[in-house]
Amino acid sequence: MSILPGAEPMRHEGSEIGVLVCHGFTGSPQSVRPWADHLAARGLTVSLPLLPGHGTRWQDLAVTGWQDWYATVDRELRMLRDRCEQVFVFGLSMGGALALRLAARHGDAVSGITVVNPAVTFPKLQGFVLPAIRFLLPSAPGIASDIAKPGVREVGYERVPLHAAYEARNFFRMVRGELPQVTQPLLVLHSRTDHVVSPSDSALVLSSVSSSDVTETVLEDSYHVATLDHDAERIFADSYGFITRLEARKTARDGA
Repeated sequence: MSILPGAEPMRHEGSEIGVLVCHGFTGSPQSVRPWADHLAARGLTVSLPLLPGHGTRWQDLAVTGWQDWYATVDRELRMLRDRCEQVFVFGLSMGGALALRLAARHGDAVSGITVVNPAVTFPKLQGFVLPAIRFLLPSAPGIASDIAKPGVREVGYERVPLHAAYEARNFFRMVRGELPQVTQPLLVLHSRTDHVVSPSDSALVLSSVSSSDVTETVLEDSYHVATLDHDAERIFADSYGFITRLEARKTARDGA
């Protein structure tokens, strides 16, 4: 199956500081590609994988599960660790949940995490009926392109396969249980108005992690896909500043 235009994965060879960028559920690398390009332009090594079942047609996503999505980013993290001295993990929406699980499971192998509108819960009503209804209905209306900026579209699916949604629900539940294991420096950027993921998900992340270095930023002018929205440049600048601050601290510590 051919990849949708703009949904291609991306890899850039740069410095010994690596960044793994994770896109969200039913989305594609296109939704975070400007973010990855910004980091690559500043000389960093960047990996932006295409999650299994994404970037083609929604029926392909229906036959994948969270283990497939997580295995992809886990593999990319290990490859970056072989290449780089430090690795940071960034993510949008479900990509944020993937980033948080990588941090929880890999410990010091992850130097820091930045998440934008992270998804770690599932709507209660939909979550309650999903185990049964997924056998009756193959899909539901899509969640792509929640963007305030006029004329901007996300390359994502117009339908959500309910088997995959059930997988996402189970994944979020697991990630919530692992949040106390996250100890790395954390930057959370979330939109005040988000029609896909409630801002309470970001609050849950902030209250559950064990990180001592935590920064929260509220994005006033963007919806869910903030990396393509009015606040994109702020996300790019703040996340790169997050890396440079931690790198400067590491350099000072190593030189002491």
